[in-house]
Amino acid sequence: MQSFLSEDRYSIEYNWLIMSKSPYLQQHKRNPVNWLEWSPEAFEKAKREDKPIFLSIGYSTCHWCHVMERESFEDPNVAELLNKYYVPIKVDREERPDVDSIYMNVCQMITGEGGWPLNVFLTPGQKPFYAGTYFPRESKYGRPGMQDILPQLHEQYENQHERISGIAEKITEGLNEYASGTGKQGIDENVVHQAYEQISEQFDEEFGGFGREPKFPMPHQVMFLLSYYAWTGKERALMMAEKTLHSIADGGIYDQIGGGFARYSTDRIWLVPHFEKMLYENALLIYVISDFYLITKEKRWRDLIKETFAFIKREMTGPEGAFYSAIDADSDGVEGKYYVWDRDEVGNILGEEKGRIFCELYDITGDGNFKGKSIPNLIQNEIESVAKFEGFNPDELNRMIEESKMKLLSARERRTYPHLDDKVLTSWNALMIAALAKAGSAFDEDKYIHAAEKALAFIEEKLWLNEGLFSRYREGEVKFHAYFDDCSYLLWAYIELYESTQKIKYLTKAEEITEVMNEQFWDKEHGGYYFTSSKGEALIIREKQIFDQAQPSGNSVASFQLWRLAKMTGKEELQKRVDGLLTAFGKEISQYPSGPIYMLQAVMAQYEGGEEIFVSGNDEFQRKSYRKKYNSEFKPFNTLVEIQGIEQELYKEWEGKFIEDQPFALFKCKNYSCSGPVFSLKDALDKC
Repeated sequence: MQSFLSEDRYSIEYNWLIMSKSPYLQQHKRNPVNWLEWSPEAFEKAKREDKPIFLSIGYSTCHWCHVMERESFEDPNVAELLNKYYVPIKVDREERPDVDSIYMNVCQMITGEGGWPLNVFLTPGQKPFYAGTYFPRESKYGRPGMQDILPQLHEQYENQHERISGIAEKITEGLNEYASGTGKQGIDENVVHQAYEQISEQFDEEFGGFGREPKFPMPHQVMFLLSYYAWTGKERALMMAEKTLHSIADGGIYDQIGGGFARYSTDRIWLVPHFEKMLYENALLIYVISDFYLITKEKRWRDLIKETFAFIKREMTGPEGAFYSAIDADSDGVEGKYYVWDRDEVGNILGEEKGRIFCELYDITGDGNFKGKSIPNLIQNEIESVAKFEGFNPDELNRMIEESKMKLLSARERRTYPHLDDKVLTSWNALMIAALAKAGSAFDEDKYIHAAEKALAFIEEKLWLNEGLFSRYREGEVKFHAYFDDCSYLLWAYIELYESTQKIKYLTKAEEITEVMNEQFWDKEHGGYYFTSSKGEALIIREKQIFDQAQPSGNSVASFQLWRLAKMTGKEELQKRVDGLLTAFGKEISQYPSGPIYMLQAVMAQYEGGEEIFVSGNDEFQRKSYRKKYNSEFKPFNTLVEIQGIEQELYKEWEGKFIEDQPFALFKCKNYSCSGPVFSLKDALDKC
């Protein structure tokens, strides 16, 4: 790269980002800004020229990133200021979540807010001294503009160097204090109840979800509520989960025509989404809806997962089975254009009568509900009431609606398709693998499990190499040592696939990835897992993440999945690791119980105990029959192991629980005590 940086004439048509495989960085390759990638060469350049760094972080499906590019990074005057006074660096947050997380914390420390695009000014030593999110070209609406910020900060860097250095040092010290944690502390079960009360207070009684607009689905909060309901029997927990999921499914945040969920709702009622679709959001919603179905058995959820899976297969799955990252909100430069409708268009596609009924049901009006167009939704209507009003049998109307959706989807596919970010991320793929494995067992649908297994095979072949696990694959390029989320989410995927299929290879691989986690990420002095590997790049701090954001943190996921693995294998060292992990973050959890909400599933599990169920016998049909029944019930703290043949020798906990001279045998264990064996499948099913 050094020789490439010396080719100044190259920036006449392109900047240095032309070399990158990142879809986000590729979007900026024709900017007049002389962007560099995050690299040692970029920092050497900054030191050599004694220039501050302008760090801009975003992702390829980010609407406001597009706006800032059009306003500022394509503007020759802004570009001239950046090129003259700064070393400009572009980072794809989805490829470098380690860099993004550090400087997002900086932005929140300085401004009290965060988001993307994220723009941070650094010393050549990567230490931050100023930060913000979206900056317009000119100052307006109370926001400083790029044409004002850039010369002002340059002047301060040149003439008040000591002051800028002092600010950078102070911010970096604050980051280190935040990253180091506050010490070890045990966790009382009251912390779980406090978290429940915090969530309950934030619950929107009228429209579901938590807080006001903008509203994020936060599926892991709903997962917590379902587990809390299973643990305590508290009906309000189930009600909050039910209201939230129904509201999301009814709203415009769910693509009523093509399936799949948008990232969040801009309003309180879930009508107007931020139209981008993210793989991780769809994965987590598939997972929690599958769990909710196990409680309610409502057909609606089966249909919703069927539609969402069809969307994932159609639009977010590569030819080798791996899943793409995201679909943009914009097409033809207009947010949501691909997804909205007008009444006449629907009538022309479906015919006058069917079009009228479809529009009445899905709130497609002449005036529209979004910038003169309509976002299809079911917030005010339901199929049963419309069927009664129109004189239809509900099943008949459902068939007509399905046919109408297919015609509208076909018509929509002729529009300009939004940008697809086709990079493959290990972490987000692992979430979808876990979700499809869960859905496959919950709905007894092998096609979901087959899709999960195919994606996992891709990860193992392309991203888990001799040098270790990696984070990103695109166009044949594998890049970036795995982050902790890659590992902990992959552990989750292996455990879900093992419980769904009972293939021993998945349990073995779960142990392998646990070894990677412990060797490369564990803090041997203070406990907890670092976000970056010991093999990865050293940044200004090495973070440990605990609080859940749009996704549960890696430490949160690891706590519960390691607990499940300990139950399956009987390995005491795994249980000790869970204890150490919870203790390492005990003070933070106690201070803000609902922050690491997914981690509290591990705390509940510790107190509830759960059952370890061991099945064996020489009749495969009977074993599968029991597994099907087990998978049809929501018991989040139980684990299932089918022992076959020589597998009994793998773990001490399995000794004596393999019965080969009977068609079927079952042992149930809890709190270090086992009952059984039960040799009757009928008796076992009755007690399941």
